[in-house]
Amino acid sequence: MGFMAAPPCHLVAVPYPGRGHVNAMLNLCRLLAARDGVAITVVVTEEWLGLLGAPAALPDLGPRVRFEAIPNVIPSEYGRASDMLGFLEAVYTRMAAPFERLLDRLAAPQAIVADVFVPWTVAVGARRGVPVCVMCPLSATMFAVQYSLHRLPPAAAGGGAFPDGTDPCLIEDYIPGTKSIRFTDLAPTHTNAAMLDKILEAYSSVRKAQCIILTSFQELESDAIGALRQELPCPVYAAGPFIPFMALQERKANPDGDGYMAWLDAQPAGSVLYVSLGSFLSVSAAQFDEIAGGLAESKVRFLWVLRDADARSRVRGLTGGGDSAGLVVPWTDQLRVLCHPSVGGFFTHCGMNSTLEAVYAGVPMLTLPIAFDQPTNSRLVAEVWKTGLGLKEMARGDGVIGREEIAAAVERLMRPDSADGTDMRRRAAVLKHAARAASEEGGSSWKDVTSFIHFISH
Repeated sequence: MGFMAAPPCHLVAVPYPGRGHVNAMLNLCRLLAARDGVAITVVVTEEWLGLLGAPAALPDLGPRVRFEAIPNVIPSEYGRASDMLGFLEAVYTRMAAPFERLLDRLAAPQAIVADVFVPWTVAVGARRGVPVCVMCPLSATMFAVQYSLHRLPPAAAGGGAFPDGTDPCLIEDYIPGTKSIRFTDLAPTHTNAAMLDKILEAYSSVRKAQCIILTSFQELESDAIGALRQELPCPVYAAGPFIPFMALQERKANPDGDGYMAWLDAQPAGSVLYVSLGSFLSVSAAQFDEIAGGLAESKVRFLWVLRDADARSRVRGLTGGGDSAGLVVPWTDQLRVLCHPSVGGFFTHCGMNSTLEAVYAGVPMLTLPIAFDQPTNSRLVAEVWKTGLGLKEMARGDGVIGREEIAAAVERLMRPDSADGTDMRRRAAVLKHAARAASEEGGSSWKDVTSFIHFISH
C-alpha cells in the first residue's frame, strides 16, 4: 500500500538519536509495517538520515516506512560520547519545536511511537490529542528499575550498599520482578547525580504515555514484564526480540565483509569467539591489551570487529598477527555472524541489541559491561538466564581484568569438554527456540504486536 492511499493506521516514530536506539526503533517499524494497513514515518535528524542512507539502504523496511528529517539541532553523532549530559540536554530541549513544525506538514498520525529518552514527545502528543506509545530499547528489567528508582533507599544513589551494609544488596527487595539485580549494577550511570536527574525526567513523561512497547519478549523476562503489567496504569506490550538489521554506510563499504564469512566457513563448528565491544563505549588501553593477551593465551579462534585501524593493528601485534587463530575486521553484519555455525561464543559489552541478537542466535556470552543498562543485562545473562559468564567481578584493584582470568573464562565458555560451557550452550539453545516461537504467528510477541495495532487503531 502506498502513502497516497492514506492507510488506516499511520504512525510517526521518533527514535533517540543514538545507534542502538535507532536500531531498536527501526526493528519495531519493520515488525509493524509487515502488518496490513500500517504505515510509518520515521523522524530523524538530517545527520542520521545521511548515516542511514535512508531509504535506499534500508530495503528490508519495505515501502510503507518512509523517513522525514528535522535539522541538526543536536551535537553530532561523532563525539557525542565526550559530553553525554550535554547531548541528552540537547535531545530533551531542542528537538520538540522542529518536530512540531514537521508534524504540521504531515497527515495526522494515529499515534506517536517514541523512545523513552525523547520525553518531550508525550507533551506534544497531549497537546495535539495524539496518543504516545513509549518504546523502551532497554531490557524489561532495566525499565522496571528505572521506572521505580524512587523506591530505592538513598544509599543506592551513591552506588553503595544498604545503609547497614547488608549483602547481597538486591534491588528485588524494593522493586518487584528484578531478580538478581544488585545496587552495584546501577553504577556508574545511575550513581551520577546529573545523569540520574535526566533519567528521572524521562520517566516522569513515561508515566503519562498511553502505552509501553518493550524490545524484550515474555519468555525471556516474564518476571519483569509481569511486574510492569501490574504496576503501570497503561498497556505494556512485549514485542521482541527486536533483532538489528541496520544498514549504515559500512554495509555498502564492505559488501562481502573483508572475507570474514569465508574465513568463518573454514572454521570448525562452534569454535569461534566473536568479539564486539559496542559502538559507543570503549575500554581503557590497559584493559584492551589484557583482552588481546587473554585471547592469545586461550588459543581459541576469534573474530574481532574493531572500527579503529590503529586498534586493529595493535590486536594483530598482541595476538601474533596471523589469521589462523584470529581475524580482526572493521565491520561485520553481526546477526549474520552470530547465526553462523562456526560461532560458539560472543564477547560483548551487553548492550540490549547485542544481547537480544545473541539470544536469537542461541550463542552463549562472555560479558564485560561498562555503563548504562549493560551491567543489568550482564547480570541477567550470567545469573538469571545462565547463558554466559560475567567478567566484571574478576577485576583487580585497578579495575582491570587480567589476561589470565580472561583466558580462563574464554576456555570455560568455548571448550567442547567444559561442563559449564555445555550447560550454557544448552540454556542458550532453549532461549533461541523461545525467541523464534515468540515472533511466529500465534507467539507471545506476535500477539502483542497485534494487540498494540488494535489498541492504537480503535
